[in-house]
Amino acid sequence: MSDNKFYTLIPFFVFVAVFLGSGIALDNFYQLPSPIAISLGIITAFVLFYKTPINDRITALIEGCGDSKIITMCLIYLLAGAFATITKAIGGVDAMVNIGLQYIPVAYLGVGIFVISCFLSLSIGTSVGTIVALGPIVVGLAEKTGSSMGLLCGALLGGAMFGDNLSIISDTTITATQTMGCEMKDKFKANFKIAIPAALLTIVVLVFMKNDAVDVALTIDEHANYVLLIPYVLTIVLALVGIQVFVALFLGILSAGIIGLVQADFDLVGLANHTYDGFTSMTEIFLLSMLTGGLARMIEQQGGIVWILRSMQKRIRTSKGAVFGIVSLVSGIGVCMANNTVSILVAGNLANDVATEYKLNRPYVASVLDIFACIVQGILPYGAQILILLSFTDKKLGYLELVSQGYYFAFLFLVTVFYMVFFRKEVQTA
Repeated sequence: MSDNKFYTLIPFFVFVAVFLGSGIALDNFYQLPSPIAISLGIITAFVLFYKTPINDRITALIEGCGDSKIITMCLIYLLAGAFATITKAIGGVDAMVNIGLQYIPVAYLGVGIFVISCFLSLSIGTSVGTIVALGPIVVGLAEKTGSSMGLLCGALLGGAMFGDNLSIISDTTITATQTMGCEMKDKFKANFKIAIPAALLTIVVLVFMKNDAVDVALTIDEHANYVLLIPYVLTIVLALVGIQVFVALFLGILSAGIIGLVQADFDLVGLANHTYDGFTSMTEIFLLSMLTGGLARMIEQQGGIVWILRSMQKRIRTSKGAVFGIVSLVSGIGVCMANNTVSILVAGNLANDVATEYKLNRPYVASVLDIFACIVQGILPYGAQILILLSFTDKKLGYLELVSQGYYFAFLFLVTVFYMVFFRKEVQTA
C-alpha cells in the first residue's frame, strides 16, 4: 500500500464540503444539521475503505464513537445544557442584564455592555445565547442614546466571545479540554492569562471612546433579584477551586432548581422537563461529537492521522512551530466550518497527537486551540454570531463597521501571538 495516505482524508473533506456548500447555497450555515453532514463523511469512509473488512470498519466507528473522552465530553454537554436551560427559566439571564444596566453611566455604555456580555457569556457558556439575550437591548440603547451602534455591537460581540472561549460550560472549552486530555481548571488558568489582558486592553480603548454627547438616564428593572446570580457564581467558583466539572455543574443545576422551586417558577415536574429540555438542546453537538470521533477513528485506522503527523513533522522543527501548526489547522478548519466547536472537535485529535509528539503543555495548547477557533468565528461574515447580531440592527449596521470595532478580537490575537512567540516556557512542559 502506498505511503501517501492523503486519500484517507477524503471522508473528512466530504464532511467539510457538504457543511460548507450547504451553508453557502442555503445562505445559512445552520440549516443543514451537522450530524447529517458528518454522516455523509462516514458513509464515504465505508465506501472508500472497502479493502478493510466491513466488520473492522464498523468496529472502528463504534470504538471512536464510544471513546471515553468523547463520552465524557457528551455527558458534560448534557449537564451544561440543563444548567443553561434551568437558570434561564428562573430568570437568571434577565436578572444579570438588568442588574448590570442599572449601574452603567451612559457615557461609558460601550464599557458596560462589554463587561456585562463578558460576565453573561462566562456564566451561560454561549456566545450566541449572549447575543440573543443582549442584542435587542444593545441596539435599542444605541438608538435611544445616539451612541455608535457599531461600537456598542462590537463590544457585545467581543464580550460574547470572551465567555465562549473561557467559560467552563462552553462547548468550545469542554471540547478543547477533553480532546487535549487536560483539566478544566488548568485550561482556564492558562486561558485566563491571555484573555484577561486582552479584555483589559479592550476596556481601556472603550473608556477613551466614551460618548460625551448624550445624557440619558437608563431605566431598566429596579427590582432585579440578586439571588438568581447564585447558580452562576457558584458554578464558576467551584470550577476554579478545582472541583470536578461534573460536580460543579450538578451543584449549579441543583441550586438553580431549588431557587426555581422556592420562587414557584416551576414544580418538580417542571424542573424535570426543563432539565430534559436542556439535554435535548445539546442533541446536535452530542451526535456530532460522537460521529466525529467515529470518523476520526476510521481515518486513524487507515493511517491517515500518522500521515498528517509525518507531513507536519517535515515542516515543524521546534515546539513553537508545532503550536503554530495547530493554530493554522484549527483556523483553517474554522473558516471552512463556520463553527468554532466543530473546528476544535475536528482538529482536536490531531492537536493531541502533536502535543504528545512535541511534549507540549496541554492546558496551554487547549487554550490556544480554543482562542483561535473563537477569533475566527468572531470575525467570519457568515458566522452565526455576526449574522444574528446584524439581523437585530435592521440593516442599520454593516459587517465591516461591526468587525472594525470588535476591538477584543484584535487584542486577543495580538496577546496570544505575543505569548506564543516570547513565552517559550508556556509551550513546553517542565
